Amino acid sequence: MAIITISRGTFSGGKALAEALSKRLGYPCVSREEVFSLAVKEYDIPEEELISVINRPPPFWVQVPSKRIAFLKCVTSVILDHEKGGNLIYHGHAGHLLLSDIPHLIRIRLIADMAFRLKAAKELHNIEGDEAVAYIEKTDNERNKWARFFYGIELGDPNLYDAVFNLQRNTIDDVCELVVRMTEFEQHKTTEASLKALYDFKLASRVWANIAKDKHTRSAPVNVFADNGTVSITGNVGSEKTVEAVTQVASLVKGVMKVNNNIGIGGDLYW
Repeated sequence: MAIITISRGTFSGGKALAEALSKRLGYPCVSREEVFSLAVKEYDIPEEELISVINRPPPFWVQVPSKRIAFLKCVTSVILDHEKGGNLIYHGHAGHLLLSDIPHLIRIRLIADMAFRLKAAKELHNIEGDEAVAYIEKTDNERNKWARFFYGIELGDPNLYDAVFNLQRNTIDDVCELVVRMTEFEQHKTTEASLKALYDFKLASRVWANIAKDKHTRSAPVNVFADNGTVSITGNVGSEKTVEAVTQVASLVKGVMKVNNNIGIGGDLYW
C-alpha cells in the first residue's frame, strides 16, 4: 500500500502513468484538474482565483501568505478525501510537496523530450508547432516560479523524488512496472505508524480547510495539528470572538473528538 504522487512537466505523460498504475494496483486515482474542480465546489473558492494562486506566484506587493496557504490546505484536504485504506495516486505538479508529511509516500517524477511533449499537446489539446512550444514553456516556467516562491525549491531537482523516469527511453508500461515494484519495497510499505501519520495529517488538513472556508474564521492565520482525533490550534487572531469561532468550526469537523485552542490575541491577516 502507498500514496503515489506523479510530478511531470507539461504534457509529459503523468495522466497515462497514473491511470496505468490505478488499473494495475486498484488504487483510487485523482488528477490536479479534478481536485481543483472539487475544491471550488466544496470550499466556495472562485475558480480563476484558485488557479491563479496555485499556478502562479503573486507579484511582490501582494505576497501576504494567508490566503495562499489556505487555498493549499483546501486542495490538500480534497486530495486526501480520495485516499482509500492508505492508498492513492495523485498526478499534479505539487503533490509531492503538499503530501510530504505522509511517511509511505512514493514520489515519482516523469520527464520527456520535446518531441514527446509536442505529440501529446497535439493529441490532448489540438495545439502544435510554435503555439505548443510556447504553451509548454510558459506553463513550466509558471510552475517553477510557484515552487520557488512557496517552497524555495526547483521542481526538477531529482533529490525531491524517489525515482525519476525518462519517457524518451522508457515506455509508460515499463515505468508502471517499476513503480509497482517500488510499492513492494519495505521502506515504502504502510505501517501502523505511517497510517496514523496519514490520518492525523488528513484530519488536520480538513480542519484547516474548514477554518479557511468559514466567513467568521477565514482571516485567522493559524496552524493546525491532529493526534488521534485531538486537534491543537495555534496562532494569533484579532479578537476573542474569532478564537471562539475557530474552536466551534474545528469541533464540527467529522473525526474531531477534542479541540485544544492555543490561539492568542494578536492580529488577523485579512485576505
